[in-house]
Amino acid sequence: MEIEICEIGYDKKEYIKIGCHKVDSNVKEIVNFIKSRQGSIDVKNGEMKYNIPIVDIFYVESVDDRTFIYLSGDCYETAHKLYELEEILNERRFIRISKSVIVNLLKIECVKPALNGRYLCHLKNGEDVIISRKYVHEFKEKLSR
Repeated sequence: MEIEICEIGYDKKEYIKIGCHKVDSNVKEIVNFIKSRQGSIDVKNGEMKYNIPIVDIFYVESVDDRTFIYLSGDCYETAHKLYELEEILNERRFIRISKSVIVNLLKIECVKPALNGRYLCHLKNGEDVIISRKYVHEFKEKLSR
């Protein structure tokens, strides 16, 4: 497979073009990966409002009816409910791992067994999140795809 990169002017819209003989699982995987790198979410930190790229999100957590988005070293609050973010992030390599947490699969460093059928998910930013028993099967299934 040949890869060609062409720089364009800032006055033109960026694009990606794939030339293939047949749209097979490899091409679909490439398209899904590219789509997973797009988009952003509105968040706030105190009175300041920001728009953060989805690709920078490590995990999302719901605590006491508030939803927080964790980046490498920062934490922001969002007005979105956890189930809304689950729908938005579902096609972007994110998966729910507990009743209150959604994790970015691309930010996982390693996964190891914990107590009572749960797993510990160590993220690239040094944080750990628990995969509850209820979500282990779905997590393993999504990782194997």
